[in-house]
Amino acid sequence: MGFLFEIAWTHVSSRIRQTFIGVLGVATGVGFTIMMSGLMQGGQRDFIHTLIDNMPHITVTDERTSVEKQPAEEAYQAAQAANLVAVERRSGIKNPNQVVSSLRSWIPGAIAPSIKISAMINVAEQHVGVSLTGIDPQQEERVSKLAGEMRQGTIGDLYHAANAVLIGQTLATKLGVRVGSSVTLSTGEGVSVSGPVVGIFEFHVRDIDEGQIYAMTRTAQVLAARPTLINEMRVRLDDALAAREVASQIEAQTGYRSISWQEANSDLLSAFKIRDFIMMLVMGAMLLVSTFAIYSIISTITNEKRHDIAIMKSLGIREQWVQSIFIIESIIIGFVGVIGGSALGYFLTVSISQITYTNPFTGGKQPVPIYVTPTDYVAIGILSLFCCAVAALLPTWKATRVHPVDIIRGAS
Repeated sequence: MGFLFEIAWTHVSSRIRQTFIGVLGVATGVGFTIMMSGLMQGGQRDFIHTLIDNMPHITVTDERTSVEKQPAEEAYQAAQAANLVAVERRSGIKNPNQVVSSLRSWIPGAIAPSIKISAMINVAEQHVGVSLTGIDPQQEERVSKLAGEMRQGTIGDLYHAANAVLIGQTLATKLGVRVGSSVTLSTGEGVSVSGPVVGIFEFHVRDIDEGQIYAMTRTAQVLAARPTLINEMRVRLDDALAAREVASQIEAQTGYRSISWQEANSDLLSAFKIRDFIMMLVMGAMLLVSTFAIYSIISTITNEKRHDIAIMKSLGIREQWVQSIFIIESIIIGFVGVIGGSALGYFLTVSISQITYTNPFTGGKQPVPIYVTPTDYVAIGILSLFCCAVAALLPTWKATRVHPVDIIRGAS
């Protein structure tokens, strides 16, 4: 087989201009495919970091997935309830401590009970509606990244003052408050409490930084006028991708509605799938361009080497070996192009990662998210080589199907 490679190398090295064009076409396709892959993966990882890592992976609410059996139905199988209409507030999660202990025994992660209510925060003449979450600071550190997003103060400072609150940076700027300022919280139940701001956080998500505040569990219970209320449990898993399956198990065990981050962000995930499909089409088109470059070059070479093909076939060289010569040529061109394209892709990804842009949601500047792994280089390189080999099949097959006598006669 060594002489086949020698013939292929002679063809490639004797036509430097054509070879360079082929290498350039493959390198361009590979380089820009690596860049697009990095942008696609970087955007997804940034989405996961911004929205998923900043919230619990699973939220268990006090909403029942089915109507509880009535006492008479359990005892006599004589009573049923259907199409019930809530005439009063939900009672919250029953026996929350028992439920939490039961779930902790098998959940691969952490779980923390909390209270979520709607409230008004009042400062001077300003009144802003917010979502208040009552937490236990020690348990909160295990289910969210609130502790790491604090810009002033710590979540442990909630212990140091009665009715203390943590507010977002955007809301603090809007209200003109800072750490130590006093605010008043009120609810539709007619209950209000006053307390100091002990910390300011910033998740870089406007809905959270402007519409979310945190307080101690007992403060939220006072505002809800329910001294024992627990209406939410938040779960953070070791593997965020397992959230959907774990949520189904929690729902089956407790009977309470369990919402995974995939379900909560289903619309955004659907948009990402469409974007991924479009990106795959774009990357496929880029590789197709390099494939056509190889096809054009191999077609030209086989046409120019018709006499060589006739001589080799007349000497008894098999058609498969003749085809192998031109396929080896395309692989040589493709291999050099993949190396050059990998270097080009690395240069493009590094250059783009230095670009910053203004985030339309947070208003802050951040670098363009881009992420490429060695596996991407290998996969794209192998795919490019495969495309180069396939591109050489048709022209070589046509060239080797011609009888040597017809070629020689045509030359005479």
